[in-house]
Amino acid sequence: GGCVLMQVVISAVLTVVLLVFGRDLLLAFGASENTIDYAADYMSIYAIGTLFVQLTLGLNAFITAQGFAKYGMLTVLIGAAANIVLDPIFIFGFKMGVRGAALATVISQGISCIWVILFLRGGKTVLKLKRENIRFAPRIALGLATFIMQASESVISVCFNSSLLKYGGDIAVGAMTILTSVMQFAMLPLQGVAQGAQPILSYNFGAKNADRVKKTFFRLLTVSLCYSVALWAFVMLFPKTFAGIFSPNPELGNFTGDALRIYCGALFLFGIQIACQMTFVSVGNAGCSIIVAVLRKFVLLIPLIYIMPQLLADKTNAVYTAEPAADAIAVTCTAILFSIEFRKALKKLNSDSAG
Repeated sequence: GGCVLMQVVISAVLTVVLLVFGRDLLLAFGASENTIDYAADYMSIYAIGTLFVQLTLGLNAFITAQGFAKYGMLTVLIGAAANIVLDPIFIFGFKMGVRGAALATVISQGISCIWVILFLRGGKTVLKLKRENIRFAPRIALGLATFIMQASESVISVCFNSSLLKYGGDIAVGAMTILTSVMQFAMLPLQGVAQGAQPILSYNFGAKNADRVKKTFFRLLTVSLCYSVALWAFVMLFPKTFAGIFSPNPELGNFTGDALRIYCGALFLFGIQIACQMTFVSVGNAGCSIIVAVLRKFVLLIPLIYIMPQLLADKTNAVYTAEPAADAIAVTCTAILFSIEFRKALKKLNSDSAG
């Protein structure tokens, strides 16, 4: 209930901000005079669906946490399928163009939102969404790390795009959009695997079963590393293939292909970062999870976006280099901190079990 209230409040604030300052924000995020009108048209409609996005993503976690992984997956599939069907209808059928794409997305997100709310008020769920529980809940520490991770993406986008627009122009900003999309090929599946492991880690940590906590973490680490290394290898070998998925423009494809190898240089390490960070949350160590989230994004990446162009001759590629440089340092620090704290946590579990 506390989660619902926070999401409604945040959604209301974001919707007002996006509708009032949308054009200025889009320019800050890297839109140029050539693209701003299309972006503003999309934003003017998409902003209305902010509440649907917040409630769908936030409440779906309560479905997964109860062990209903299949229904949690259906939340995503229902919205995606609706979007695929509605996009051509509104864009081409009703000739709405960019506005049609935005409207299709909002409706799709609304359908997913209704699905989540109906499930959490239905008979299958253990944790029911009740009106009397919708009130402010002060204990938000465990969710703060993930909140920082997601919220910081917006700040980083502004930093990247403003620097790239300065050094490389529209083509560099366009490439950055593709690079961010490719990075989602890594981040979203890894986060999905980690979120699937979190209930298992948490349940066994609460049951003081140190052996299963340890085995679950190393299984999560193995799967995450295998995926991140495999994707990294594919990106390094076929960068232009990835670029071609998002744009048929040969000039943009060639530019993006070269930039992709730089930007994703440390992608193979992401499995370690995600596995450790999510496990920190699962065992109740919110402090360390927040530290590693802040370290990678705010302490390392944002300063490096501005420092690297002063150190390297090719200033555009220098901006892209900030990502792997920050990742390599952050993952090393995270792994060291995790090995110390995880050992302590397991030792305490063994001690409590023996007692």
